Amino acid sequence: MAYDTKVWRCGKYTLTFDRPRIMGVLNVTPDSFSDGGEHFDTDAAIAHGLAMLDAGADIIDVGGESTRPGFRPVNADEEARRVLPVVRALAAKGAVVSIDTRHVEVAKAAVRVGASIVNDVTGFTDPKMVEFVAKNTCGVIIVHAGEVSEQPARARTAVQLDTSAAAFVAERAREAEEEAAAAKSGKAKRARGKRTGKLGATFVQPQLPFGEAFGSEEKEATPSAEVAPAAHDEVPADGAVSGQDASAGAQGADGQEASLVVDELAAVMRRSALRAEAYVSTYQPRRFTLPDSAPIMRRVMGFLSDQARALVRAGVSRDRICIDPGAGFGKSANEDVIIQRETAKMASLGYPLLCAVSRKRFIGAVSGVEEAADRDAATFGVCLGAIENGANIVRVHDVAGFAQFLNGFWSVARPQPRRAFVALGSNMGNRTDNIRAARDLIAEIPLTCVSNCSRIYESEPAYETRQAPFANAVVEIKTELAPLVLLDELLSIENSLGRNRTKSARPNGPRVIDCDLVWMDGERHGGDKLRLPHPKLGERDFVLVPLEDLMHDPARFFRYEGVEVLEPEERIGHVVGELGSL
Repeated sequence: MAYDTKVWRCGKYTLTFDRPRIMGVLNVTPDSFSDGGEHFDTDAAIAHGLAMLDAGADIIDVGGESTRPGFRPVNADEEARRVLPVVRALAAKGAVVSIDTRHVEVAKAAVRVGASIVNDVTGFTDPKMVEFVAKNTCGVIIVHAGEVSEQPARARTAVQLDTSAAAFVAERAREAEEEAAAAKSGKAKRARGKRTGKLGATFVQPQLPFGEAFGSEEKEATPSAEVAPAAHDEVPADGAVSGQDASAGAQGADGQEASLVVDELAAVMRRSALRAEAYVSTYQPRRFTLPDSAPIMRRVMGFLSDQARALVRAGVSRDRICIDPGAGFGKSANEDVIIQRETAKMASLGYPLLCAVSRKRFIGAVSGVEEAADRDAATFGVCLGAIENGANIVRVHDVAGFAQFLNGFWSVARPQPRRAFVALGSNMGNRTDNIRAARDLIAEIPLTCVSNCSRIYESEPAYETRQAPFANAVVEIKTELAPLVLLDELLSIENSLGRNRTKSARPNGPRVIDCDLVWMDGERHGGDKLRLPHPKLGERDFVLVPLEDLMHDPARFFRYEGVEVLEPEERIGHVVGELGSL
């Protein structure tokens, strides 16, 4: 399957797709279509981002400008003010952060404070954005935002021609008289020219302004980029924001020319909103429930392929590129359904594929759910269909719900044991017995087995030295559980063996048992609940030494995995002896 082999390199992170990845939506805006204002406060946004990480999100997509139909554009300074503190805080917690922006200034600042991905809704059609990402190592998401079908035929004035026999005979007689008169005066050539445009002429009715189809209000130009432009402003079919001049001039009373800036993405989304609000029937009988998919997919896949090639030519490595067909951006419900049904074709382009359909209007259309916030169940169904056809990442609002949904599906649909290492430690009671008991309980975790064990070592206490020496070991396991699900099982084992988790327990102090998930194949995770790889793995001698029993040169292995591993003399919790076999 497509998700088995693709790799996405995003700065210091490398994401693999042996399982689908979850991107959590974090809108730091007052007007997003389903959660506008809920996380507009910086502290609330950071807390929600951390909660999504702890619920199972692999990526947090932070956006400071709503791009809902009919949205009001936000300038780069305001957008940066909204998102930068959130990006900085989440990146500091080890999160893979995506910045959802079309402003190169915001993208630069976000990457500087820790963002690993630039998600550009205009598909990197701004040369300055291309130049920026070409000089960095961040991941990029190319989004198709624009109309994908030809606009409906505009109204034309009917032209009635008199084609009766009498009129035809009279016309021919008149022409003969004119030719005879012209021949006598030496003007026959001019007379023949006059016949063009008579009976056999082609009549072309001038096209009506696009805005007239939706009402006179759309004829008014907007005074600034803060207001959505007129619906009849022309936008390329693929929705690209080009470098062409997009301003209009008007002469005032003083003769000065006023420049009117037109936001092309806002124009696309405004037209999309108008089509839904002021639908005008273009009924014609047809045999199929949906339009022909070929022209739609040519536009979407053609744009995505062209922009990906342009980025590669500019210097962006292919394994940094992800593509998104842009559900809801200037597309009708029928078109969005067609695009989702063709997920396998888009996946065949070879890039990681993002399914970003959460709570969109077409989800409401196919499910009959009017309120956007109530569309999560239908969203999960569409995302599952996309995953089955090769989508690698799903962008959702309800991370906890979708993670639970995906874990349930994946456990029965995709047998996929992965290797992980669990570090065990104890310095209270019978230390070696505690470690052996923990090992036995780990082997009883569902969809999990213990495949190898290190010897038991004695080590100096770390971080807090005023306590008894520890007994330490590492067990190698194979598991089909998601990392956070496995972590909950390990915490349950600690509780069952009597670990004290009350406020009286000292951090890094004495404990009956400690079960740390330190590494899992293909997994990188941030947040307060779980960090993978374990952020202190490279400094702990009492973990690295037992790992030498399970693999050749663990220091080299983890350095290759991006973990900073200290030299033995620089580590803490040094191993001082052996306590026997585990």
